[in-house]
Formats: sequence, structure tokens, C-alpha cells
Amino acid sequence: MVFERQKGVPRFYCNEYEGKTKDYCVLIPIINEGNRIHKELARARKAGISEHADIIICDGGSNDGSTEDELMKKLQVNTLLVKDDEGKQGAQLRMGIWFALQRGYEGIITIDGNNKDSIEDIPRFIDKLKEGYDLIQGSRFVKGGKAVNTPFIRLVSVRLIHAPVISLTARQWFTDTTNAYRAYSRRYLTDERVQPLRDIFMTYELLAYLSVRATRIGMKACEIPVTRAYPKKGKTPTKISFFKGNSELMKILFANLLGKYNP
Repeated sequence: MVFERQKGVPRFYCNEYEGKTKDYCVLIPIINEGNRIHKELARARKAGISEHADIIICDGGSNDGSTEDELMKKLQVNTLLVKDDEGKQGAQLRMGIWFALQRGYEGIITIDGNNKDSIEDIPRFIDKLKEGYDLIQGSRFVKGGKAVNTPFIRLVSVRLIHAPVISLTARQWFTDTTNAYRAYSRRYLTDERVQPLRDIFMTYELLAYLSVRATRIGMKACEIPVTRAYPKKGKTPTKISFFKGNSELMKILFANLLGKYNP
């Protein structure tokens, strides 16, 4: 099925293997993650995550064969969405959020598809959503969390730059603000003061914006412990280039501080 482009939502293809089965869903944005997404989904299957939430892949247009339909079904993916439009992670998430809201989910969990995060912790996010929290941020730095093989430059930039600026903007302290492993309530995403489905969110703007908007409009936010593990050897799994990517992140960070993304 093809969903044509509309205001705030890119054009995308939808391979729906099952209908809505749970009150919550997991959105996993990927592009050419290869075996990393397979390993992550295998861990999710072993942990019984599909018993708690529908798993929805938000593909940016992979061409590495990693999203073959039969394999996705085997790995208990509920739906595969494939963006066929401009934009990067922000556009993928807008596609997934729109689809999830149309389906009527009560809450959405997002997690990267590069097998760095403890996908086994999904039920803990759902528990917090049920308690009435609107934004739940996963953190490797709070008590119970684990940061494994974190590159030194990443550690310094998150702890000394990104987290303080996001916390200042949000008016609440957060410790792991670059982490896309988090959850949002339906109430938060559908509030007229939020409006996440806007074309201004093309790359990493949406993650920064949703990190701060909840507390700025009086909604409840918290952090919960998670594990983020980088490989001991080899290339760091990331889509952010060292110079250009981090420069763009800094621009987004300060535009967010100045309220540039507010409706």
C-alpha cells in the first residue's frame, strides 16, 4: 500500500504483516543496518517484546536486502514502512508517528536499529506510560543504566554540552539526551502545542524538540535506566559524521534552545 505525501508526512510504502494487536508500538528507524537490525530483532523476539508492543520498522530506503518481507515476518515485525521521499531520521519518525497515531496506539517507543540499545527494556517504558508519564527518556547514566565502550568524544559531548543545553531548554535535568531510546504518550504527540508532524523536522530536529517540549508545556517526564553498548572493535555504528554531522547537531541544539521549532 502507498500513502501519498501529505502535510507533515512523507510519501511512503506500507507492508502491513498484521493489524494493530497491542496498545503500544515500537518505532525503529533504519537505513542499511544490515545484520545489526537482524540481531536487534532477534533479541526482541527472544525477550518476547511483541507480546507487549507492535514492532514497526521505519525504513529510510534501505537497499542492502535487510528488510526482506519473509525475514521481517520471521523476526516478528508487525509492519514495515518505507519512506519514498526527502528527509532523513526526522522524516522517518514523522512517517512512523503518523501511522501509529492513525492506528490509535496509546504510546510510542522509539529505538535505534543498530543493535546498541537494550531492546529488552521496552516493557519498562510501557510501565511508565501507564503511570501517566508523557516523555520517558532512556539513560545509560542514571542508576541502573550501563554505558559500554562509549567513545570518549561521545561521552564528553553528551555530558558536558548536549545534556546541559537540552536540560536548560527543557527546564528539567536530563542526562542522556542524544539517546533516541525513549517513549512518548499519545496525549503528548497529539497536543496542539506540540505538532510533531511538520516538514521542518527533516534530520535530528525532531528528537531535540521532543526532548524539551513536554516539560515546557507542563507534561510529565522522567528518565529510566537502559544499556547502550558500542562494539569493542570496528567502526562505530552511527549515521552522524564527525565534523559535518556534529556541526549540524550543534546548530539544531541552539535553534531548539531559542524556540525555533515551537509551533
